[in-house]
Amino acid sequence: MIEKKQVVRQNEKAVLVGVVKKEETYEEVEEYLDELAFLADTAGAQAVKRFTQKLAHPDSRTYVGKGKLEEIRNYVQGKAIDLIIFDDELTGSQITNIEKELKVKTIDRSDLILDIFARRARTAQAKVQVELAQYQYLLPRLKGMWKHLERQGGGIGTRGPGETEIETDRRIVKDKIALLRKRLSEIDKQATTQRKERGELIRVALVGYTNVGKSTIMNLLSKSEVFAENKLFATLDTTTRKVVFETTPFLLSDTVGFIRKLPHHLVESFKSTLDEVREADILLHVVDISHPQYEDQLGVVNKTLQELKVFEKPILTVFNKMDLYQERNIDEWLPQEVKEDVLRELRERWERGTEGNCVFVSAKERENVEGLREGILNRVKDLYRIRYPYKTGFY
Repeated sequence: MIEKKQVVRQNEKAVLVGVVKKEETYEEVEEYLDELAFLADTAGAQAVKRFTQKLAHPDSRTYVGKGKLEEIRNYVQGKAIDLIIFDDELTGSQITNIEKELKVKTIDRSDLILDIFARRARTAQAKVQVELAQYQYLLPRLKGMWKHLERQGGGIGTRGPGETEIETDRRIVKDKIALLRKRLSEIDKQATTQRKERGELIRVALVGYTNVGKSTIMNLLSKSEVFAENKLFATLDTTTRKVVFETTPFLLSDTVGFIRKLPHHLVESFKSTLDEVREADILLHVVDISHPQYEDQLGVVNKTLQELKVFEKPILTVFNKMDLYQERNIDEWLPQEVKEDVLRELRERWERGTEGNCVFVSAKERENVEGLREGILNRVKDLYRIRYPYKTGFY
């Protein structure tokens, strides 16, 4: 019988494994592994070693080549390694083969993200969404996870009890998926009704890569207490607050962060969260400008917004964590005028790149909060004028 267990336990030591495919560079894969290490840390594990290998095509049996697998085995032997984490999705049989060779629990990036989501889910909706994604991830891997099936051959008389069990499990999982989809559909209907009941207020949604400070900005603008911390996926549940700037009201929503290689099961399961983005009138795209790969992260989010067909909505790009950017990128011993030149060039570059639709802030230090409020207020008022030209109550 299938049983879902916690994938990562607190204080486990992990080894990370990445493959450099033909369209990638070692530098890119190192960046992916940096993110994987952060994911592991968020789940409670410590990444103590990483391995990379350049392959035109991943090995169908063990994902990495025989020599690399032996190198990993030589490293983990005699060490207190609890977990091997691959940066790409593995099949059930690949996981089984790797664990057989290494004698260490093995998971992939998707499994790790699902584990984090399962821990972070608080509302009934988020819990159902995560559970659905977990079962969808599990279903195609059931066969590979049954180690005793390896001894079965084909033909008459070889249909053993293992195959009967796997078919039973498949049926259980499919029934569970159908049940969860039905339950999620009911929750989605309720959420859609709630969104319709919000009336004629303009909707503003915070979007962005995970851990860029969306929840901190939400707290700052709405004076609410949305959970925020320096971990990936701190926010899973969509939070919506009514905000009034001057005399102009609007609805502000915080949404789940995006990430590279986000499991498609999660994208499908979190449809209702993404609907909040689709139905928004204005998007605040929050970017952690202090992150070394902030431009890549910005690109990942823009690509996702294009896939969601919302890229044509009014978007205000909010470059957050300017205090950290200056700390990490500008030498404190430089003359003040040189520092100001560097910052001016940065602002001018992105003002050109966003056609003036950007603002630079530090939510934590409350720097340029008024500039952010003004940028939002102007766009909200503009939409009210277009939508309700004969109504003056909102502007």
